[in-house]
Amino acid sequence: MPIKTKSKNSLKIQNIVATASLGKDVPLTKLAKTIPTTEYNPEQFPGLVLRIKEPKSAVLVFSSGNLVCTGTKSITQVKLVIKQVIKTLRKINIKITDNPKITVQNIVASGSINISLNLNFLALELENTEYEPEQFPGLVYKLVKPNATFLLFSNGKLVCTGTKNNQQLNDSMIQLTKRIKEANKNR
Repeated sequence: MPIKTKSKNSLKIQNIVATASLGKDVPLTKLAKTIPTTEYNPEQFPGLVLRIKEPKSAVLVFSSGNLVCTGTKSITQVKLVIKQVIKTLRKINIKITDNPKITVQNIVASGSINISLNLNFLALELENTEYEPEQFPGLVYKLVKPNATFLLFSNGKLVCTGTKNNQQLNDSMIQLTKRIKEANKNR
């Protein structure tokens, strides 16, 4: 779902990483043996991967009952996925009575600033940048408030990561646009 920002740019959320706690221990070996859409290799990683078909996502399930949900594109989808995890756990007689509190850890969005960017110039004008064109064609720009990291390309396309809600995403886009305009005035 595209988010229209106040700066007339649009961003599309590509991935939301969210955590939740079920408040109960989960027998991962039993879950792995019962549910075919799981991957569990405790020698390599302590969590079990539970794949959800719709909305397409993956959930890391830990024996403590902690969950990490990835692959969703909205909070509504995150909630649906967590409900499906709880429904799946009922199949192995794990009853979850509480509605787990969901915490968004990271939003990844892509979009465009709708102008061509001189990345060499921006790397010199903006603080908190990394630009190694021989290694990668994008400039990394880190905002402190709100906390966001942008990957900027010369054609104006971008990826934003590090925000935790739509307001932060919107605010970071406004800050980015403002700082690029200020830098371009110095040209």
